Amino acid sequence: MRVLILSASSRTGSLNGRLAALAATQAERCGAIVDAISLRDVDVPSYNTDDELATGLPAGAQELKKRLDASDAFVIASPEYNASMPGNLKNLIDWMSRFRPQPFDTRHGLLMSASPSMAGGNRGLWALRIPLEHLGARIYPDMFSLATAHKAFGESGLVDEALQQRFDKNLTAFLELAEAAKHYPCMKKAWVEFLGEPTGGAHDRVDAA
Repeated sequence: MRVLILSASSRTGSLNGRLAALAATQAERCGAIVDAISLRDVDVPSYNTDDELATGLPAGAQELKKRLDASDAFVIASPEYNASMPGNLKNLIDWMSRFRPQPFDTRHGLLMSASPSMAGGNRGLWALRIPLEHLGARIYPDMFSLATAHKAFGESGLVDEALQQRFDKNLTAFLELAEAAKHYPCMKKAWVEFLGEPTGGAHDRVDAA
């Protein structure tokens, strides 16, 4: 299994960067090959159709597509900004939506967040899964939100042992599902999501350009 782990924070030493690193450690323990990046590695300008028509898709979006194409599943650790996802992460997803075939389509994803708040960034994750599922990603039902995250990390993991076990169990279960979907064709299901966009031809997100 190849897993892309994205820390959706550009800040050095961010809580979600630490959560992403924890996910990478557990994924490697499960035998996965991990590709860990942050938003700094896939930085893109504000989406503008004029820019896309003039110069094509930016290097950051091309880089994320390349890494997604090389992975079997992805994990995103995202902060919560004003009860939603960060604007730069949504902007990146908007650029990614322009690719055909769509790199998120049918790829399994796990969402997690770390926040100093008591809600743990959970509201931001509900906002984040909407555009990803619209692009065809199969987002794992059990999202992980780490509350009071500024107090939750120790030197080698989470301070609360029971919480660490829940984190490990959640990530392991996700990886097992993604691995089963990769190796057992009977688990693969194709579907078309009708959300007002026309299907077929260049308009279909899964069609080649």
